[in-house]
Amino acid sequence: MAVVRIIAGVLGAIVAVATLGSAVRMVVVPRGEQTFIGRATFIGVRFLFDLAADLRRDWPAQEAIKARFAPVALVLLPLIWAVGVIGGTSGIFWALGVEPYSEALVLSGSSLTTLGFRTTSDLPTLLIAIFEGLVGLGIVALLISFLPTIYAAFSRRESEVAKLHLRSTDEHGQASAATMLIRHHQIDDLTGVAELWADWENWFVEIEETHTSFPMLAFFRSPVANRSWITGAGLALDAASLYCSTLDLPRAPRAQLMIRTGTLSLRRVCDFFGFDYDPDPQPQDPISVERQEWDDVYDALAEAGLPVVVDRDQAWADYAGWRVNYDRPLLSIAAFVEAPPALWSSDRSIAYRRPTMLRRSQKQ
Repeated sequence: MAVVRIIAGVLGAIVAVATLGSAVRMVVVPRGEQTFIGRATFIGVRFLFDLAADLRRDWPAQEAIKARFAPVALVLLPLIWAVGVIGGTSGIFWALGVEPYSEALVLSGSSLTTLGFRTTSDLPTLLIAIFEGLVGLGIVALLISFLPTIYAAFSRRESEVAKLHLRSTDEHGQASAATMLIRHHQIDDLTGVAELWADWENWFVEIEETHTSFPMLAFFRSPVANRSWITGAGLALDAASLYCSTLDLPRAPRAQLMIRTGTLSLRRVCDFFGFDYDPDPQPQDPISVERQEWDDVYDALAEAGLPVVVDRDQAWADYAGWRVNYDRPLLSIAAFVEAPPALWSSDRSIAYRRPTMLRRSQKQ
């Protein structure tokens, strides 16, 4: 019996420490880390929400269900941390002589929640109960700071996405890079998009930090169903790529810097989730955008009166040379988060659609 108690105590300590480690790594450590508890929670909750969405036939209902996935998983995490600590510490209490096990479990729950409806006079168990109470207060403190941090980052992300989307939406409700450039041209502000490149360069820098430190943010969907942070990223990158390659305008260093920053930012997110991409693609490598799709945009820009590059073939080659840098990271993330349909991003190849689970970070 003594051996069984020792094993129970050791296993309980391992569970409690592992649970605390998961909470600290996910919330406190500034460098993004994946943990087994975090992955298991998001995989399980996502599986259930995907099943529920598949049962609905209309897209708005499916989108509404998917929008609830990340918030529900986020709220469940502290509960799972609490259950892990209570379960693990109850094994320690039982190993120290608190009997029956149900009494050890109740004592652990009372200690973590600091309700105090169970106590003990034995010094070792009393010290552990006090420590568990401190842990409970720490989990509450983490939750109090965690949720505001998440939603503050979400709000900052969505403000830029909304602004870009509203500038880029046509009369049919479809957002595209061509529409944005044409609209700026119509109001004689085509050169004024330089401000946009600077804003989105800053946006990408913040995305890299927040979406690897708090990866659940990647699954938070926009308040408007047909908007998404990742399709907005693709929209901004394509607009800058078209500006640099297809329009006959002076060089735009800020646009080029924004493309590089955006590319590296999306690659960092891909690194975290374990997606593969070519770190050094060549300009002639294939991209997901077909030549005919680009030709249609070229014609639309020319028809709207924008100064397009005369050499169409060279313009296409230049556009493809920019796009190849972020093409695969963009499509992989768009498929992973199941972004709503958008031109040249989430509407691409089925090979990128509906991944089934979070993958282990390549950095681990």
